[in-house]
Amino acid sequence: MSWPSSISLLLRQVRYQILVFWRTPVALFFTLALPLFILLLMSALFGDTTITVQGSEWPARQFYTGGLAAFTAVSATYTNLSNLVPIRREEGILKRWRSTPLPTSIYIGGFVGSALILAFLGALLMIGVGVVFYDLQIEAAKMPGAILTFVVGVSAFAALGMAVAAIVPTASSAAAVANATILPLAFISNVFIATGDDAPGWMTTVGNLFPLRPFVVSIQDAFNPFVDAPAIDWASLGFVALWGLAGLAVAVRFFTWEPHPSGTTTRRRRRSGD
Repeated sequence: MSWPSSISLLLRQVRYQILVFWRTPVALFFTLALPLFILLLMSALFGDTTITVQGSEWPARQFYTGGLAAFTAVSATYTNLSNLVPIRREEGILKRWRSTPLPTSIYIGGFVGSALILAFLGALLMIGVGVVFYDLQIEAAKMPGAILTFVVGVSAFAALGMAVAAIVPTASSAAAVANATILPLAFISNVFIATGDDAPGWMTTVGNLFPLRPFVVSIQDAFNPFVDAPAIDWASLGFVALWGLAGLAVAVRFFTWEPHPSGTTTRRRRRSGD
């Protein structure tokens, strides 16, 4: 019997990680269900208002749809990976996987690949809700730019999630770092608060220092009827990509398969004599 190809092995790992995700209610809720609930809530509360974007009035419910589609993709990559990988490491699963004949790149590829697929499904869910219920406009001329922006963005945030997983020693601290970095930024990045052209200068300045706001605004532009096709902001795209390359460099340099001695699961196994 011949050994399966690397692509076949990778696809199996991706499938396995997706199955694990669907069987984890907490991860499913925070990655997909919570952003959808926020979209429905924001649209119910503020959907009848308009947001001034590039001098034109845009319905708030459509504004929120694009922003939360981008945020869902970030949750599926950055937040998901920065939480899940340290948990697997602390439980000793990464260490055991590394001792098997499979290449280590296959395991990491399974984590990242599944996160990218979940990001696509989550964003597609948000956009679908926007199209069906909120009259979100889909322009064919903008879709290549939207896809390019999405691929660059989710790849960058996946790399940043792996960077957090690499440099933060324990699962509990990784979760704290992930939430403490992404949630505050969401409030100044056109996700939870619709700022539009009326945003304070400091909010725009601070938001533009990090990759979330450029990614969110670029995704929103792809569905904004007042932004001309192809709706690609090359400067923002390059900025997000640079953040991703920095995250990739950190992840490659500092990633470890060994559980940290201070981890909760590690201490529990040591006390039990394992």
